[in-house]
Amino acid sequence: MTLVDVGDSPSRLEGKVSATIICWILGFGSIVSWNSMVTIGDYYYNLFPNYHPSRVLTLVYQPFALGTVAILTYKESKINTRRRNIIGYSISFASTFMLILLDLATSGRGGLGSYMGICALVASFGVADGCIQGGVVGDLSFMLPEFIQSFCAGLAASGAVTSALRLITKAAFSNSDNGLRKGALLFLAISTFFEFLCLLLYTYYFPKLPIVKYFRSKAASEGAKTVKADLVAAGIQTKDDQHEENANQVERLSNKQLFLRNIDYALDLYLIYVLKLSIIPGFLFENTGEHQLGTWYPLVLLAAFNVWDLISRYLPLVKFLKIESRKGLMIAILPRFLLIPAFYFTAKYGDQGWMILLVSILGLTNGYFIICVMTTAPKGYKGPEQNALGNLLILCLQSGIFSGIALDWLWLIGKKNAF
Repeated sequence: MTLVDVGDSPSRLEGKVSATIICWILGFGSIVSWNSMVTIGDYYYNLFPNYHPSRVLTLVYQPFALGTVAILTYKESKINTRRRNIIGYSISFASTFMLILLDLATSGRGGLGSYMGICALVASFGVADGCIQGGVVGDLSFMLPEFIQSFCAGLAASGAVTSALRLITKAAFSNSDNGLRKGALLFLAISTFFEFLCLLLYTYYFPKLPIVKYFRSKAASEGAKTVKADLVAAGIQTKDDQHEENANQVERLSNKQLFLRNIDYALDLYLIYVLKLSIIPGFLFENTGEHQLGTWYPLVLLAAFNVWDLISRYLPLVKFLKIESRKGLMIAILPRFLLIPAFYFTAKYGDQGWMILLVSILGLTNGYFIICVMTTAPKGYKGPEQNALGNLLILCLQSGIFSGIALDWLWLIGKKNAF
């Protein structure tokens, strides 16, 4: 097996900065289409006022994401990670482009048929997300923690950038005919471009970076089968029989053993996302009442969350600010659930300033704890185990999202015309 010399120090290999930037772009592109859908929620509420689009589209999206992640996590050790991620980005690119075509074909009209078409494309976003997040995070888990941090920061940046652009486009098109529609189409066009960019970078440039080849070669020497296609794409030829011999010689923990050893990290991610999705986006668009900002109000709240979520994902880079204690993380995450009654009473009695503050706190703690968990959990394991653990953590994260989406409907209890 011809591999990069795994005895080299990764600090001496070229490509770390480029890899970090590409990881950020891959994170940004992996979810920018879905964040665009969430951010243009005001457009869909204008088209489908009686269909609860922010809640329904999220509920359509998530089972497909969770189901895809669950299947691929179960088969993780035998899956071609390169093919998995390329398929994911390809589906996301094609689905975003189809959303534009659907809107053009229907001339921006509402109706059940158009809504069902959007739901079908949103389901494909879920499949793409299930392919990409587990595949990329699993891949980066046996590389540098900075790569995972950069990928996760890109995820948050997609929300912050789409929120900022939405505020700009809403202001720019506010006095023009079909202003909401023009802004929505612009969003989807930008998302389509970034999906295509991610597809090109991941397929042709990322595998050839020396530091990436080093870590994938190291994982292969520890028995990982998932990196074979990536090594071939990088010009590193492998012999099947020797690859199988390496895999058989290196024992690894099973997925069950990895899960049990890291059940606290899994629970951390589950709880983080249960809280987030029980509030965002449904609560912000439907339960915050009427305020001076009018139709701008949910967009401002969403922007506040996304900006602080992005900022907080860089805080753990400062070593003394990062929580690495497993018990400390759990103790810090649990009190966040006090935000639920805080949101309820603020929506009922408070003004918009207090709501913006609460959303900012939610975003600040959300991103910070995600990075602390995702960069700490893989330490101390072999390459194949780190890849498997990365997939397991994403599965728990997606489970938390699904549960949060289901709980988000509880805010509608007691409301008139809720269903």
